[in-house]
Amino acid sequence: MPQPYVLLSAAVSLDGFLDDTGPERLLLSGPADFDRVDEVRAASDAILIGAGTLRTDNPRLLVNSPERRAARVAAGLPEYPLKVTVSASGELDPAARFWHTGGEKVVYTTDKGAERLLGLGLPTGPRGVAVVSVGPELEWTAVLDHLGDVRGVRRLMVEGGGRVHTQLLQQGLADEVQLAVAPLFVGEADAPRLFGTGAYPGGPKSRLRLLETRPVGDVVLIRYAPTVPGTGPAVSPADRHWLDLACTLAAACPPSRTAFSVGAVVVAADGTELARGHSREGDDPVVHAEEAALAKLDPADPRLASATVYSSLEPCARRASRPAPCARLVLDAGVRRVVTAWREPDTFVEDAAAGNAVLSAKGAEVVVVPEYEERAKAPNRHLLG
Repeated sequence: MPQPYVLLSAAVSLDGFLDDTGPERLLLSGPADFDRVDEVRAASDAILIGAGTLRTDNPRLLVNSPERRAARVAAGLPEYPLKVTVSASGELDPAARFWHTGGEKVVYTTDKGAERLLGLGLPTGPRGVAVVSVGPELEWTAVLDHLGDVRGVRRLMVEGGGRVHTQLLQQGLADEVQLAVAPLFVGEADAPRLFGTGAYPGGPKSRLRLLETRPVGDVVLIRYAPTVPGTGPAVSPADRHWLDLACTLAAACPPSRTAFSVGAVVVAADGTELARGHSREGDDPVVHAEEAALAKLDPADPRLASATVYSSLEPCARRASRPAPCARLVLDAGVRRVVTAWREPDTFVEDAAAGNAVLSAKGAEVVVVPEYEERAKAPNRHLLG
């Protein structure tokens, strides 16, 4: 199963701080935003915090609204989302409220951390604590894989702290950032900030995609999504976004009984959309999606060498309408990474599913994301029998 959709949630001051340096937690949000957070929790399969936040804030991480809990139960879900924490050392307080409230809990740790945690006497039973070691080191990909594959988590809300948010963003594992910006300044150099220093995907010129802004009481909610493509075979959250867009473009194609409906997007390494296209675009009844998108670009554009092409259907290796198949066009453009959702069936060309092999043979990285196959097939159902 795919990794969960990872939503980073935090409240920050206007100068970017999560808290001040005082002994009591600085409440940045008001009642309206606390209720919004409760709503987001209720819509999540799991809520995660880091060990530092567990130690400092001693949170319960509950859905407070009885109506929202009842709605979860009516939908066949547990009353509370799964509560998750991560700790490499396993040095956690067994008396913390996290362990003794709500529903099921899981702590991800290392082999050594697991030995320590299993000796703490943490609660067991239906609402107890599962201790999961992911090996000698604590790796986020292993945590997310286990949450998706074993725990069935599809939507993961991450509530901190800043180190956890930073790591997930820097490793290209966050699908969305939700920030509640409070109308105040902290102004203390030693206060905790939301994001730390280091390299982020795409570098300083990369811009996130704005999803929403709206006032919530006296704070402003800002929602962003990453745009930077993944690298190599790894599928990033932005890869899923761009492939989803390619599938949307496929659905906009003029209908045909003699050709597939396909969408394609070309995206630079910094997350800039360079071009998009779809089958039978404009006045050309035989143009393919990748062909239409690449035709809009200067072949000498230096960004193409590190760009990614997203196509709802595997780029063709053979075609009847024109001499140059799309796999060849992609390679000639200098692109060396292609993300696609659906292998081409033999509907119109014998042994059609060869485009990915052609690309791979010439050194291109080909990534197939099967979770989008049904979306890619949808506008082509009439051709599939």
